[in-house]
Amino acid sequence: MAALAAMRADASPLTGKHAAHVFRPLSEMLSRWAADGIDTTQFHAGVENAKRRYAGYGLTKILPLDRVLVGCESSRVGAFGGFHHPDQGYRHLQMVAIITMYGPMERRNPERPALALLDLLRAYAHDCLHYGSRRRYVEVAGVPVRTQYGINYRRTSGQSYSAADQRGSHHTRNLGIVMEGACDKEARSITRQTAERFGVTEPSDVLGVLAFRDVTGNLTEEDAGRVVAVPESEEQTRYAEALSGYEKGVNRRYTHFLEEFAPGEESECDVRLLAAMISGDASALGTWLDERHGPGTFMGLFRTPGYFDPGLTA
Repeated sequence: MAALAAMRADASPLTGKHAAHVFRPLSEMLSRWAADGIDTTQFHAGVENAKRRYAGYGLTKILPLDRVLVGCESSRVGAFGGFHHPDQGYRHLQMVAIITMYGPMERRNPERPALALLDLLRAYAHDCLHYGSRRRYVEVAGVPVRTQYGINYRRTSGQSYSAADQRGSHHTRNLGIVMEGACDKEARSITRQTAERFGVTEPSDVLGVLAFRDVTGNLTEEDAGRVVAVPESEEQTRYAEALSGYEKGVNRRYTHFLEEFAPGEESECDVRLLAAMISGDASALGTWLDERHGPGTFMGLFRTPGYFDPGLTA
């Protein structure tokens, strides 16, 4: 606990990886934007919706705004931020989320406030689920080692309960991908509802269209496979590539998983997965899958050959 507390007291090793950007707590960033005339109502409304929904999964405390650091005012020419900016997201050891402002980052305020707020809401709602997922740590040689995250487990030697998918696979048998996909599906659903409630519509440029459809969960197969080259911006081109890669590597695989093992019951399976992640107990989910596919479905789908832990009931 002492080692974890020390890590959580100092986020500079994380922000230091982005030395060109200025990071501020999300609470401060929202206040600055509001002071500059940007209406942040849609973000706050989305967060309230997330609180209500997450309580239904057993998550009663969401990620504190001050544990979310948002980057902008970059000194790097052409810097472009958003959900798919490299090396960001929730970091469990430090209990901090690193996020960047969507769009050109060489400025204090977003170029497109409505889209940037939706992107921020998607990232925050997503990271709240990571923050709230069950974790277990043990100490190994004075260092905290995570042995459980949600419904996935790991030995202190590093062996994971669930193996990585083969490169290029269109389906998944990896619990990391399943849990990531469940988090993002829920976060994008919240963002989509918020966009509809506040009448936020698609922009006209190609990257803006992709970003809007991405945050609201409306990317098509054609969108996911689209090659977007922005001649005047190498960073924007890389952002579009990362967006497409995440959609195909996470969200499409998770969608295929639900279609495979919960046809017609995708939403119910998704809810059960989220509840299991929060509680850290996969037994009810396992029973639900067994009733549809036979005994031992959870282990048959996800357990790596040779992995055995008598303390696990899944």
